[in-house]
Amino acid sequence: MTRFGRSLIALAAPILAAAVTGALLAAGPAYAEGPVVRLALLKFGTVNWEADTIKREGYDEANGFTLEIVPFAGANATQVALLSGDVDMSTGDWLFASRQRAMGAPMTFIPYSTSMGGLMVPCDSGLKSLEDLEGKTIGVAGGPLDKSWLMLIGMAEGELGFDLKGRTRQVFGAPPLLAEKLRQGELDAALNYWHYNARLETEGYCELVSAQDAAEALGARGKLSAIGYIFNEEWADANPELVAGFLAASRAAKAHLLEDDAAWEPLREAMNAENDAVFETLRKRWREGIPTGDAAREEADTAAVYAYLAKAGGTELVGPATEMAPGTFWSGLTAGN
Repeated sequence: MTRFGRSLIALAAPILAAAVTGALLAAGPAYAEGPVVRLALLKFGTVNWEADTIKREGYDEANGFTLEIVPFAGANATQVALLSGDVDMSTGDWLFASRQRAMGAPMTFIPYSTSMGGLMVPCDSGLKSLEDLEGKTIGVAGGPLDKSWLMLIGMAEGELGFDLKGRTRQVFGAPPLLAEKLRQGELDAALNYWHYNARLETEGYCELVSAQDAAEALGARGKLSAIGYIFNEEWADANPELVAGFLAASRAAKAHLLEDDAAWEPLREAMNAENDAVFETLRKRWREGIPTGDAAREEADTAAVYAYLAKAGGTELVGPATEMAPGTFWSGLTAGN
């Protein structure tokens, strides 16, 4: 690491520590009785929909624990809280879990959602394939090392022999900004997260290709999870009944939200849906993202895609591990939990 990089970390650490402390204080005192799972979540993230349902329906208490949601404003702060042990669980992707394992922190991953998002274009644009984007301007959320962007590049090269990166112009930015720039006609296409794309669907925009399509082009045999719950494996080994209870509560909440439209009404405000069409599309797309595949199959598929990403993104993306670290997917998933 360069001296400049170390200086940035030194400057950022007190800020992140203060954010973590503030969030923990805002969450209130820990419960005095009974086991508690402290879950760090982004304040306005979509995982809150499931977590809120667990609390409201009492699925945590029914499974022997109390879920305590600790809200944060940024993903970095949730990671600091998890790595420091101030919370028991957070959310993230398998890239983060694998990187931490390779660096000595035994983080492990449980799939939460296969909703990855995709590349959106105006339905009347005439754009039908990635090759049609030659000379066009693409907005990309998440930066040049975003895994969905790298997978699209690999898909275009492998299936079409098309240099997507070299033959298009990219604009990297925040998801809401890119969605607005697409609406304004300043972008020809935008690769964005699923909940922004769900809104665009109601406004005359169509998905040209999904990140899941790209993953399958790179060797996946089924859907991969975009994000999941992440926790320290040592904590899980010490609290197996607590982890099993959390998994049961998560599955119960998913089943409830899948089967009962009325279960979504208490979430309407948190979803911030501008109208009924957006609300219904968000609900539909969230339901489609519920993982249904075999855990062992998904782990193997993820490892195959990881190998491509390690080559495409290098150590800046994956850290020191050129292969997905063993144990990235929690072993309890294939042990019947």
